[in-house]
Amino acid sequence: MAAAVQTLLGKQPTTLRWGIIGAGWISGCFVRDIVLDPKTTRNVEDVIHKFTAVGSRDVVKGREFADRNAPGVAGVKVYGTYEEVAADPEVDAIYIGTPHTYHYEHSMIALKGGKHVLCEKPVTSNAAEFKALVAFAKEKNLFFMEAMWTRFQPVAEYVHQIVAKDQLGPVRLVQADLAGDFKLDKIAHTHRILDPKLGGGALLDLGPYPFVWLVISLFEHPKNQAGGQPQRPTSVTGAMMKTPLTGVDQNTVIVLNFDHIPAQAILSCSINLPSPVPAVVIRCANGNITVEPPIYKPSTVIVQEFAPGTSNVIREEKRIFKFEGGGWHFQADEVARCVAAGKISSSVWSLEKTLFEMEVFDEVRKQGHYVFPPGVEKVTSYP
Repeated sequence: MAAAVQTLLGKQPTTLRWGIIGAGWISGCFVRDIVLDPKTTRNVEDVIHKFTAVGSRDVVKGREFADRNAPGVAGVKVYGTYEEVAADPEVDAIYIGTPHTYHYEHSMIALKGGKHVLCEKPVTSNAAEFKALVAFAKEKNLFFMEAMWTRFQPVAEYVHQIVAKDQLGPVRLVQADLAGDFKLDKIAHTHRILDPKLGGGALLDLGPYPFVWLVISLFEHPKNQAGGQPQRPTSVTGAMMKTPLTGVDQNTVIVLNFDHIPAQAILSCSINLPSPVPAVVIRCANGNITVEPPIYKPSTVIVQEFAPGTSNVIREEKRIFKFEGGGWHFQADEVARCVAAGKISSSVWSLEKTLFEMEVFDEVRKQGHYVFPPGVEKVTSYP
């Protein structure tokens, strides 16, 4: 296990030393956030992050990555292999920012090196790969979490509290959508959004974001808990419309029924049109909560209260959420706190929530007849 965190009598901030696997765009977003001063940017005094190393197949690009995203940080080591990052004794935790069909392989490299892992979403290609990673992490007593950064932003907890406390009456229907017009006829078929070898399509690339709003509003709801554990939906129905270009899904809709709440969720994602406004609507018996796009980092939430038995708005509150940085640092703070506390998983974005996500995605792909090319899935079944 990594010689993870440095504390003095529990009074000094926890320092977590990060290694990065993958020197692409999203890794740059993460690094730019963790090098910000947590005290002055978000009033966090118990956590300090240190960008220590990055692994890239191209060392020159790796050095450019470090210089571009952390120009004020000296001594960042650049490695030409991911195994070297995992072997570095000055790295405590590794962030995986590679394409999702490589997440299993690269997370396993990090875990075998004795490092805690924060892996980008979707965490793996399927549920079996995720189960295998979790089992190995538990065996090695290492922290593992999917990088569902939206759940750690202040806006997410604000919405969760309103719904969980039934402030607008019982939640009845959740509608969440993420879409983007990728100009499919103008990009290469090897682009990540179109290439089935990279898990292309709307579901895996965009689907985690509508899904997180389902979790915030229904899966975490007190009425969905039994014996201290969240209950699964009573039914999951998926429908895919595929692009003839490469056969990946260009539009996907998922309907989930929670008969025991009772409530329903309709999730959608598309790669051939822009997002609607609002992009999330949480409909309760006595009002609505609407979230404007982008739903992965929303800034505007509108809460409407209705007159009893009508849809006449008697109260409306608009909240604007602002913070310094891109929003990736909140999940990094969670990792540091969990590691400092000796935890191997987060209660905010738990392993159970990620397993639920991956099993739903597997079922939707099955119903939509979306089969990955041979060799994409490194694990196809796990006890």
